[in-house]
Amino acid sequence: MAIDPKLLEILACPEDHGALLYFAADHTLYNPRLKRSYAVVDDIPVMLIEESKTVDEAEHQRLMKKAAAEGIKQNWT
Repeated sequence: MAIDPKLLEILACPEDHGALLYFAADHTLYNPRLKRSYAVVDDIPVMLIEESKTVDEAEHQRLMKKAAAEGIKQNWT
């Protein structure tokens, strides 16, 4: 199972209020602007800044390449 598409349409980063990339296989929502990832636990996004993780440049590049390769786009524009 994955995040409900209707919920995904309205989710935003709690810090900059921007759109996110959803990596369903990694159970992660990712904000590439802040290089911050949010876990998805049991199909529920954990959208607390203090629970998020800042990723290093290597992980950022990996996620961006994965998004490009798999056609993952921001959840809204």
